[in-house]
Amino acid sequence: MAGTFSQVYIQVVFAVKGRENLISKKWKDDLNKYIAGIIKGKEQKSIIVNGMPDHIHAFIGLRPSMAISDLVRDIKNNSTNFINEKKLVNGKFSWQEGYGAFSYGHSQIGTVYNYISNQEKHHKKKTFRPANSTQFYGGEEYLDFLKKFEIKYDERYLFVWIE
Repeated sequence: MAGTFSQVYIQVVFAVKGRENLISKKWKDDLNKYIAGIIKGKEQKSIIVNGMPDHIHAFIGLRPSMAISDLVRDIKNNSTNFINEKKLVNGKFSWQEGYGAFSYGHSQIGTVYNYISNQEKHHKKKTFRPANSTQFYGGEEYLDFLKKFEIKYDERYLFVWIE
């Protein structure tokens, strides 16, 4: 065979440090476009980027020559600089350490796209953090991903909440 051809579809989820609601509706679209530009600049395919005030979902067509960890590192570093240089938040902005990465088949692109596109609607039904828990380190949505994909986890290493 003369070449290697592949496309891997990955949904990446990462959170604002302390799960603070810092992503404002005023500049959320600019941030999403900026993150999509980072992905494209790394010669990957940005399918959709969206999220909520405390976390981001990015659906990416990933070429196997790029490590997910390298791409997420670059997205988080560059978007942090974007937010801080533009002084979009009071104080210093940063993302929480870690991320979730979940793979999908080509036939699931539409479903995942719609899920990410409708984050606001989705989070009216399911929170990222249960309202009745102050010590919970994950969230309903995120834990559902971990369970669905049968990923073993220790709650101590999920999310740290600022109280």
